[in-house]
Amino acid sequence: MKCASLIAVISRQLRQMCRQPVYVVAMLVIPLIMALFFLSLLGPGLPDRTPTAIVDLDNSSMSREIGRNLNAMSTINISHSADSYSQAIDMMNSGEIYGFFLIPDNFEQHTIAGLTPTLSYYCNMAYYIPGTLTYKGFKTIAVSTSGAVVKTTLLNVGVDERQVETMLQPIVIQDHPLGNPWTNYAIYLCNSFIPGLIALMVMMITAYSVCIEIKQHTSRQWLSTANGNIYTALIGKLLPQTVIFIIVGTFIQSLLWGYSHFPLNCNPLTMITAMMLLIVACQAFALTVCCIVPNLRLSLSIVSLVGILSFSIAGLSFPVESMYDSIGIFSHIIPLRHYFLIYADQALNGIDIYYSRIHFVALLAFPLVAAMLMWRLKPRLSNPVYIP
Repeated sequence: MKCASLIAVISRQLRQMCRQPVYVVAMLVIPLIMALFFLSLLGPGLPDRTPTAIVDLDNSSMSREIGRNLNAMSTINISHSADSYSQAIDMMNSGEIYGFFLIPDNFEQHTIAGLTPTLSYYCNMAYYIPGTLTYKGFKTIAVSTSGAVVKTTLLNVGVDERQVETMLQPIVIQDHPLGNPWTNYAIYLCNSFIPGLIALMVMMITAYSVCIEIKQHTSRQWLSTANGNIYTALIGKLLPQTVIFIIVGTFIQSLLWGYSHFPLNCNPLTMITAMMLLIVACQAFALTVCCIVPNLRLSLSIVSLVGILSFSIAGLSFPVESMYDSIGIFSHIIPLRHYFLIYADQALNGIDIYYSRIHFVALLAFPLVAAMLMWRLKPRLSNPVYIP
């Protein structure tokens, strides 16, 4: 009898999903379009050849060499040449360039005379990524030019070349970025934002499908189809959504690691399992909200707010350890946080799955919490009263 009731609820939910376009849009169209959008937007991985300008007030052989060195960098494109500081500032304010490099008058003459001229560079940090890349390129050229001038001066006074190199760089630094040696922004952002968007859609469509029954006063019929069993009713309603979201999530993961060849230093089944648990945990989180606030408007507002805040509180853009304790503590009750840590430990770092066990357990805990609150939802389904 329970199996027949479950099949009846599933059939009822499938008919509702076919009749209402919101399910197709939220479960298929939006996740796939956003995944393709992020993958195409961040296809190059890192912005390169940022438009910049040079203000060469010296126009000497040394200043022209600095300009050639700047233009030879992979992150900088000297696309404009300004005659003055004010003209370069106007270009940057209008958005034509993201920064400019200023070489003062008599730069070569003062350098040869040992008068320590000043090289200046200006970056528009309102655009964080191009501004940071421009700053990094300008600083590299400024430091290397300063070192070259000092080296030439010391060699001219008879200092041994080995001693000069030791004085200029007493410590040799080797840089080895772990997990993402290419410093590819797409590897980090796509694997964070796209699952976050899926989590948001899961929570919203779960809250909608449950609370819309109360608003439309069809919850009695839904519960009657399940023979009054709240668990059969919820499983039958959410199971088709779970299967579709898992298929979509797995397909997107195949785009990330199969098509885009992002780092995957673990068994693919590990991340597929993590995606499945993320979807179930997000459904359970939305159910918990519905049990506490069985109102369509309020429940959708709460899960939407949590889903949007997940992009910041989950530690995707700012480390949780550096947040205020009163804010950082909420990251542990967000499913996306645990999926993100599993991704960082398994796909990026490839450590043993044993060290990610706590996050798998945390994702499994969300359905248990929702199951313990079902007693609050059943009376509202049996006597639906919609409060606008």
